Amino acid sequence: MKPWITWSLRSAAALHLLGVLTQAALAGLFVTGEVDMLAWHRDNAGFTHAALYLQLVAAILLWRPGRGPVWPAWATAALVAAETAQVALGHDRVLSVHFPLGVAVFGASAVLTVMVWRVTR
Repeated sequence: MKPWITWSLRSAAALHLLGVLTQAALAGLFVTGEVDMLAWHRDNAGFTHAALYLQLVAAILLWRPGRGPVWPAWATAALVAAETAQVALGHDRVLSVHFPLGVAVFGASAVLTVMVWRVTR
């Protein structure tokens, strides 16, 4: 594996996780009465989703041409699908699914980031 590809994947995963953590904090502030945080939550969703696409590109590069494992690409692609649904559900205010899916995205992002840092040593 080429070091620049590994570091690109690690950096993108960490950046995405930072966006997800920020999403949780902004959502928490919104539901406790800080109504202005909803706009921040929406805007940060765009940043977070963009970081995830960077992670997907890096994961694909790790696999081909980097000759690394394929699982980061598949795991990131699954996360892209979940997060795309998350954005759509939030936009449509389907909160009964948006909240639990957000928790799942949070957990999956954290686990994936840890695994990317451990396995790609």
